[in-house]
Amino acid sequence: MFVLEPQHVHMNQSAKDKAEALECLANILVQDQLVKADYLSGLHAREAQSATYLGQGIAIPHGTPQSREFILETGIRLAHFPKGVVWDGENTVYLAVVIAAKSDEHLQVLQILTRALSQDVSDQVQHAKNAAQIIEILQAQPETLVLHENLIETQIQVTDIDDFLWSANKLLKQQKLVEAGFISQLDPKNLIQIQDTLWSISAKNYVSQSAVSIVKADQTIDFKNGQIQTLICIAQHEQLDYQQLQRLLDLLFQPQIQQQLNDQHNRQDIAKLVGAETIPDWPSQRIVLANAHGLHARPATQLVNITKTYQGEIRVAVDDGQFISAKSLTKLLAMGCKYGQTLTFIAEPDTDAVEGLSKIIQAVQQGLGEEVEAIEHKIDSQQTNTLEFEEEITTPTTGIPASTGLAFGPAHVIKPKHFQYERFGNNVKAEKEKLEIALHSVKNTLHQLIAKTEANEIKQIFMAHLEMLDDPDLIQQVHQSLNQNLSAPAAWHQYIEKAAQAQAALPDRLLAERAADLRDIGDKVLAVLCNEVAAQEPEQPYILIMHDVGPSDVARLNKDRVAGILTAVGGASAHSAIVARALGIPAIVGASDAVLNITPHTTVLINGDTGAFEINPSQAQIDDAIQERELQQQRRHEAEQHCHEPAITLDQHQVEVAANLGKILDTEKAVNYGAEAIGLLRTELVFMAHRQAPDEDVQEKEYRHVLDTLAGRPLVVRTLDVGGDKPLPYLPIDAEENPFLGVRGIRLTLRKPQLLRQQLTALVRAADDRPLRIMFPMVGRIEEWRAAKAILDEVLLKHPCPNLEVGIMIEVPSAALIAPLLAKEVDFFSIGTNDLTQYTLAIDRGHPVLSGEADGLHPSILMLIDQTVRAAHAQQKWVGVCGELAADPKAVPVLLGLGVDELSMSASSIPLVKAQIRQLNFADCQQLAQQALKCESAFAVRSFVEQTHG
Repeated sequence: MFVLEPQHVHMNQSAKDKAEALECLANILVQDQLVKADYLSGLHAREAQSATYLGQGIAIPHGTPQSREFILETGIRLAHFPKGVVWDGENTVYLAVVIAAKSDEHLQVLQILTRALSQDVSDQVQHAKNAAQIIEILQAQPETLVLHENLIETQIQVTDIDDFLWSANKLLKQQKLVEAGFISQLDPKNLIQIQDTLWSISAKNYVSQSAVSIVKADQTIDFKNGQIQTLICIAQHEQLDYQQLQRLLDLLFQPQIQQQLNDQHNRQDIAKLVGAETIPDWPSQRIVLANAHGLHARPATQLVNITKTYQGEIRVAVDDGQFISAKSLTKLLAMGCKYGQTLTFIAEPDTDAVEGLSKIIQAVQQGLGEEVEAIEHKIDSQQTNTLEFEEEITTPTTGIPASTGLAFGPAHVIKPKHFQYERFGNNVKAEKEKLEIALHSVKNTLHQLIAKTEANEIKQIFMAHLEMLDDPDLIQQVHQSLNQNLSAPAAWHQYIEKAAQAQAALPDRLLAERAADLRDIGDKVLAVLCNEVAAQEPEQPYILIMHDVGPSDVARLNKDRVAGILTAVGGASAHSAIVARALGIPAIVGASDAVLNITPHTTVLINGDTGAFEINPSQAQIDDAIQERELQQQRRHEAEQHCHEPAITLDQHQVEVAANLGKILDTEKAVNYGAEAIGLLRTELVFMAHRQAPDEDVQEKEYRHVLDTLAGRPLVVRTLDVGGDKPLPYLPIDAEENPFLGVRGIRLTLRKPQLLRQQLTALVRAADDRPLRIMFPMVGRIEEWRAAKAILDEVLLKHPCPNLEVGIMIEVPSAALIAPLLAKEVDFFSIGTNDLTQYTLAIDRGHPVLSGEADGLHPSILMLIDQTVRAAHAQQKWVGVCGELAADPKAVPVLLGLGVDELSMSASSIPLVKAQIRQLNFADCQQLAQQALKCESAFAVRSFVEQTHG
């Protein structure tokens, strides 16, 4: 972020007009080697488009996007014109802040400036005597205390005081009033009892702006020597308005307030009770900002010019934040709205402003004077046009194999639902009743599905769906929109889609794919609200073709009729794939939207093992498929009969075959399938099973269960690997523009050393001299490895663990490239080919179009694996592969040939992989691997393996 310093300020400049002032500013930038002289043309071009006068005697001249080629280094400079310069024929400028920014960094400066402009500072700026005074004026903030309805939450479910503190922190953090780390300042020991069940707590560090959040639980809980139901959390900034705070505290100490707080369950009523600002119950409309550089000066000026044409008041908020006047340029700029954020406009009832909302939305959608591409999928509308896909399907074609097996039958195509509903409701109470009825109906359906479903995996999914529908935060958020006159379907869809997008942004693909579950359950409620009738299932066995198949879609279908599943989007670890595997239905996902154009009743043949499918196959192809299916069933039966035998090649080379594990209770299943070790225990799923971070004792118990079940087999544990956009409810992390490249894995736990130390302690305590292998995820630099190892060494001083190996996951290309250095220090490497492929090829594995191209057999990935293995073996260290590639039949001989010592995969894949290894010759695999390294593409590698090994 920019920091204003005295050397950036050039005092006592003079210019007879704006043109001369711009030349002065350009010369300053050139002298400081920030720009080339040609940047002056960009300054003039920007002023020709729209004057950059900001207000209070301050202008912010900057170049056009086209002039960025003349910028040498991003920076800002301030020029003081004490005699003033007429800037736009009307306003006089005493301070010009000239900006040279290669992207949108200057928006940070604007937020600093516009906070200062909430006061009249023009006279102070004009008569400033030195640079320090200028900076002090700009950085000064008025004393404030934010007390707003958005900072109040009621009916929260709590089990202990940590739930109160986490909820209070979440409210403040959502409104960007506190920073990451604030929650660490909320020590329960510092809680003060105001009245019977009313308590308060305050903290000063990590505070951006003084504010108060209020959380009220659905019940009282015991705390210290009393009880607590309502918590007042005070975030104290140095600009705190103590008089306003004192008025609030005086009010709360009044005896009658306690009873009134107990009686109120609506946050708006509590806001009124404590004198907080409330959200006006005005007509509203929402739009996603599509301007690439956010709501900067030029589009903001356009917006102000539009809103000022209406006499009625118009306010705007960003992403459900606080509402400000849409007629104030400085306040608009201070919001710092960025591309992709949602603007909510509200208009004063019974004024011309209500009619103006649609024109304002249209103006924002069109870019406010800038060329933009509308973000269609986020813009609220009553109707969504069906996209027509024109690409023709050629046969054969492929998708992502999700559930093994061959199947054929007539196509039953179900295209995405496009619900139609009114945007606004006529009666808030009636809309809430509609929602309540729809929720009750869907819950009843889920209970019926749970009762008749035999597969435990499906029952667990439906139980999770019930939990979603019972989430009080969900209902509260939807009710907020209903209170703003949205219809029940509009309010419901708006919240579900926002939550699904946040889930889809998570860095862990397994967690991100759960967005489909949110949309699945969301559509079920929406269907009831819109009186949609479910499509009838055909009588004869068929291939189900959908954009994406939700878990409840699969489970509700008759598995004796659904021969196979083919979807346009999705991943192999999505819930729909899990359910398909549980029901034994062959499935292919991620085959592109073109599959939705398959003519209904056309015969489709799918291969759930390879991802290949064919349209209108010949009878000979169908006969071959039937024969191949029988052979597959026979091979699996034989493989399972010998699954506990070691995986030894024909020339006596042994490879360890292990299981990837997410759920602790699945350890026994892995052992029964022949797992010789657990090659990857995903401990983040252990953490997700708890509402707060599990302590050492809780973790030790769960890890001990795995070790006990393994009965001496090695356990490889990956330390906590979460990060990005809200991955754990009790571990708040700032939202990141690109979570995949952000604070995740070891980067996160090194910033939370106590969390890492607790986990490591629990692991070594559980070991009891049994073979434990600990590995750190997302290590990209040797410093990260050494920092993590140092924490483990501290733990081992107190808790020795003799049968311990420590390694890292190779999933970042930089780690593979420095493997020769790392191999000198680690005990082993485990290659996570899923992320290594994603980061090397720069392809999101969940991308609806590109995911099929993220193939771990690409030569670049094989070269990184080869270098890693060579580096490890040079230091007598072992290497495992724990990504999906480990169970790929085409990849197994290549990985063996590259010298990989261990393959770790889903438990059900173990018998077949072991059987395959027993049919291979290690020397042949080595030759195969060297040829694969010379191939030019993943397709070429697969073709070569097919020709060589069949």
